[in-house]
Order: sequence, then structure tokens, then C-alpha cells
Amino acid sequence: MRKFSTKSLSSNSQWLVAALVLSVAGCQQFGARPSAWNMPNMPGWNMPSWKSLSLRSQSPDKDDMDEDEFDDDFETTLDIPMVGDYTTVTGLNLISLQGVGLVTGLPGTGSDPPPSSFRTRLMEDMRRRGIRSPNAILRSSSTALVVIQAYLPPLIRKGEKFDIEVRVPGADETTSLNGGWLMETHLSEQAVVPGQGPMKGHVYAKAKGPLLISATGGGEASRAALLRRGKVLGGGMSLKDRDLALFLRNDFRSVRNSRRIADRIGKRYSDYDKSGIKRPLAEALTDQRIELIVPLRYRDNYPRYLQVIRNIAFRETEVAQRVRTQRLKKDLNDPVTAERASMQLEAIGARAVPILRAGLNNPSLEVRFHSAIALTYLNERDGIRTLINAARDEPAFRVFAFAALAASEEPEVSLQLRELLHEASAETRYGAWRALTIADRRDPLVRGENISDEFKFHVLNTNGPPMVHLTNRKKAEIVLFGSDQRFQTPLALRAGNDVLITAAEGSDQVTVARYEVGKPDRRKRVSLRVADVIRAVAELDATYPDIAQMLAQADKQHNIPGTIELDAVPQSGRVYYRQLDSLGERRRTRIGNPNQTPNIFSTRGVKEKKSFRSAKFGGLDLDSGVSSAVDLREEDDEKEIDSSDDLFDSGKPKKIRKWYDLRRYWKSPFGAPEKNDATADDEFDFDRNEDKKDEPIRKRDRRASDDEFADDANETQR
Repeated sequence: MRKFSTKSLSSNSQWLVAALVLSVAGCQQFGARPSAWNMPNMPGWNMPSWKSLSLRSQSPDKDDMDEDEFDDDFETTLDIPMVGDYTTVTGLNLISLQGVGLVTGLPGTGSDPPPSSFRTRLMEDMRRRGIRSPNAILRSSSTALVVIQAYLPPLIRKGEKFDIEVRVPGADETTSLNGGWLMETHLSEQAVVPGQGPMKGHVYAKAKGPLLISATGGGEASRAALLRRGKVLGGGMSLKDRDLALFLRNDFRSVRNSRRIADRIGKRYSDYDKSGIKRPLAEALTDQRIELIVPLRYRDNYPRYLQVIRNIAFRETEVAQRVRTQRLKKDLNDPVTAERASMQLEAIGARAVPILRAGLNNPSLEVRFHSAIALTYLNERDGIRTLINAARDEPAFRVFAFAALAASEEPEVSLQLRELLHEASAETRYGAWRALTIADRRDPLVRGENISDEFKFHVLNTNGPPMVHLTNRKKAEIVLFGSDQRFQTPLALRAGNDVLITAAEGSDQVTVARYEVGKPDRRKRVSLRVADVIRAVAELDATYPDIAQMLAQADKQHNIPGTIELDAVPQSGRVYYRQLDSLGERRRTRIGNPNQTPNIFSTRGVKEKKSFRSAKFGGLDLDSGVSSAVDLREEDDEKEIDSSDDLFDSGKPKKIRKWYDLRRYWKSPFGAPEKNDATADDEFDFDRNEDKKDEPIRKRDRRASDDEFADDANETQR
């Protein structure tokens, strides 16, 4: 039999072979360059090699192209697409939770709630818990029905705490919640359904704890409104985890692109699971959703993490990255572009460390600061000294410097932060303390005393001015800066409704007594030291709100040698003066915005929720993925920047008084209340007046939101 040879094929046979190949490959493009085709003996034709052909579905992704060809597009280009160009972050919203609860332990100021949907829900809850005679309990003057409002923050984990607020419904006759304790209740999403009223959704949290009530004062109507509302610091406990995610743009969504982005993030950030197996910190769940896990280093500053991953290159070859790195080296040494350059270098990782180290030698503080921030998050120690100096000397950089120092694992950080505890600035001292509690939780200095499993008490031996710091958000904590602080006599204070603290003029001892109807009196005698009095009051069953109330009154009566500060934490969005030339010309630039405040110092509450997505200084928000430093024009100086920014030079925060500020009002335990011009409406409806002032802005925001919604609808239809 004659051997079969390719050369013996006729022209018709070759066409049959070509047709067979086309039928196997389908109607799609081969995805190979013509130079890769190889069809012998056919002028003008080259058959594709079997290696270059892929058997895919008839409807591939619209962006499905050969990877080598895609890489060539970005071989040496400077315009590398970033992850942030194709994605947006989800999971940053505050989830609104509501509930109905029962407050107990009131000194005869409660009431029997009138018939309402609130009472019905509370009765059902009490029966479900097996409580006998719920009507008899509700009729007692020592109990009150309250409506609970809370906001579940982003990235909270199961078991973590958050603040809740309570109020008495309008038709209820309860006069005061002071001294009350909120019994455990569940918080859920709720929505009003036409014809059916409010409907409950998923249960996200439970809440309980002692109520912190604003001290009384002012007019009668104002005091009555204030006493009917309060908050529980860390009173809510999450029952679920909240995660962050990236969503791909509609015109870019595909399984392949989703995997590409997840792989790029996972290549840069990974950790080990409980079994010791390495895992990427990004997972493509669908063709549009990528779930993120925040690394432990960024846990207390997740806005920074989101900015960095949005500055990861989407597709980039080794050659293209080297070209881009040289450009970033130049940008890093320019104060105007330093922040964005530092984030992209941080996103590149270890190979960018030499460039960032060189940035520490730049004469510009702004360049040195951004270089130090990136180095610290890359677990390098070179930038620690720069961050310490920035936290101490420059208020605009302070909040970000402390957050980065808290993320460092270097032992040197704890020593440097301890030194800042002696500074004169209240904000610097407490900011350093907050960072220290995160940087080294095992440090005996930050361990403190757990008083009645209700609040943490810390006594610090510092050399600076004496100060007592109280918290009004997230957690109940008292920090004494100066261990030998002593009350000044004569002394007459109250801690709640039942504890009285007295000392005669010239006395070196304080009498702490608890008087309750139907119970024997309890007394303790201690020294004038503030720490000893706080411990004695706590031993007589005073709660954190009671002790905070006592300290606020002592400050008002000038019984404390130093000052009392409330949530003296650094803020984002402050002004920095940048040197532009040798003539010393200065330009104002705002560093960061509220959306980028590290969550270690976040003070977002009910008011902030309304403007969280729209709050911008210079038009930049978290989702922009770009630099947050915004230059301000001279004509904007007075319009956009409050004159009270000068207060930041001394390191003290603005004295903004909230309705729950302990220092705002106080009635002497033995005298008449102090007069105040505030009205009930000013204090109770804390949303309404602000809304009136911001009406023009909110209208513009609504129009912008409507336009965005229309664009999204049109995009969906397309």
C-alpha cells in the first residue's frame, strides 16, 4: 500500500481540512495572531496550530482576549488601568436598626405606656421571654418603655459593640430616664409598609446597659426633653459579621474580569487560615461581586486599605511596572502628587520600599509624611520617627499618623507613643493613648482596671497638665492623665440618684455614701485623690453614667485641678499650609476628608450618617481611589474653612456640644438649676435645625442623586 503523504493531498482535500478545523473551532475568533497560523502549501493562508485553538463556548466574555496580546497593550504605557477604575466599594453604609425596650431601676419617674404598637411589641417580647404579669411590670413607676435607634457600622464582627440611643415615645408620661438600665432587647431592620404599618426585618443585634443621660439645666421644657432620651455606650452587640466588597461596573462585569481583579488583590494581600493554609484576601463570588477580607494591619483603618487596593494595577507586566515605578518616584517627591504616588507604591509592595525610604529625605514635611505612612503599612520601621513628629507638631497629619503607628508591630512605637502622653495638647495625649491601646494590647500600662465589667479605668503617671478624659462613643472609659490628681474642697457631688460625695473645707478625706429607701445606708471614707473617689463610688454600685455625671459636676464647680475632656480625638479634613517656593509662599491644602477618617478615631453617629456619602472636601470621597489632599483657592479660605481652625494649633478639638454632652447642663444637687437660653426644640429635635441650615446643600445633593439614579437606570436598560 502506498504511504500517505501531506504532499499528495490535492487542493480540494486541503480545503476540506480547513473546513473541518473551522467546524471544531466554532464561529468565534481564533484569538491568535496570523503569524501563529501554520497551513502549508496554501498561498495566503496559514492554518492555526492546535495549541492556539481553544474550545470555548459560543458566547464568550465580551472582553475575552488572548492574555499575551492584552499585556502587550500595557507593555510600556504610562496609563495603567487601576482596580479603582472599574470598581466601587460596597458595605460602607450604616445599617439603621430599631427596637422597643424596657428601662428599669427608675426612681419613680417611669409610667404606664399608653396603648400603641410599641406597647404591643414590648408585651409580645416579654411573653416570649417567659416574663409573668408583663402588664404589672409596665404599670410600675420604676419602668419605662423606650424606642431604640442604632446604626450598625461597617466591618463590624459578631460580638463587637456599638452605641445605641433611646428615647421615650411622645405620648408617654415618663419624665426622666436618669439612673435607668435598659433590659436586653433585639434590634432589627424595619420598614413602613402601606396599610400594614412598621414591619420587622432581620435581627442584627441585641442591646442592653446603663443609660447615659445629658446633665440637666436650662429651661424647664429643655430639661424635660433631655431627660427623656439617652444613650448606652457600647450597649449594642452585633449578631452578624459585616464584610466589604467590590462591585464591577456594569460595562465591565464578567467572570474573567472579576477573577482577574480578585487575583491581583490576592497576590498583593494574603494571610493564613486556622489550618495554616495560605489564602488570598479577595474572592470573586460572581461576575460582578468580589468579597474582601481586611488584613489585620488595616483593621483599625480600613479606609486606607480600600484606597490602596483601588490603586493596584489591573493588568501590568514587569516592564510596565518598572516604567511606572520610575514615574512614581518623581511624583512622590512633589508635594502635590505625593499622596497618590505613595498609595500606588504601597500597592506595589516590597519592591517599592527603596523609593519610599528615599522620600524620607525630602525637605517637604508632606512628602516625608506620606512616605512614612506607606512604609509603616509595609511593615518597615524607617518612617516611625517621622510619624511621631507629625503627630506631635502638625494637627492636619495627626489622625493618620496615629492610625499608622497603631498598626505597626515595632517595639519602638510603644516607647515613642508613651512620650506623647506627657504633651500639653489634650488631643495629642489621648490620640497617643488610643493608638497605644491598639499597638500593644498586652502592655500592662493599657490593661487598666475593669470596673464592674462596665467600664475601663486607667490611671497614668504623666508629667503634663492634669486631665481627666471621658468617652462618649464606642466604649465606656475613664483615663486620668496624672495619677495624683486630688479634689479641691469643699466638695458636694452626686453620682446618680443615690450616691452622695462630700468633704468639708480643709478636710483630707472624702465621704462617699449611698442612700436608698428601704435599704441600709452604705458609707466609705477615702482620700481626696480622684482615682480613690472613683473606685469608692463604683464599689457603691454607681454606673459609668453616674461617675461621668459626678466628674462633669466637679469640673463645673471647679473641684478638679485640671480639665475634663470628652472624646478629644484627632480629626480628618484639616488644613495644612504647604511651602511652594523659595519665597515662602504658602498654599492651603486640606488633608483627607471625613470618609477617610481611620475607624480607630471615627466619630460617625446619627448626624454623620445623613451626609456620609456626600460629605466631600474638594469633591473627593472614598470611592475616588485618588489623593485626598485638596488645594484651596484663596477666595475659598473664609468660605470653606472655619476661623476656629486656629484652635487646632494648640491641639485642642473644637468645643462642639451635643445634646448628650455631659458638660452642657448641670443642676447643683443642693441649689437651683442654672438658667440657659436653650429651648426644648433646640435640644430635642437635633436633626431639624441642622436640616434647615443645610437646606440648599441638601437640595443640590438630591438633584445630583436623582441624576445619578437616572443614569444608572438608563445603563441598566442598555
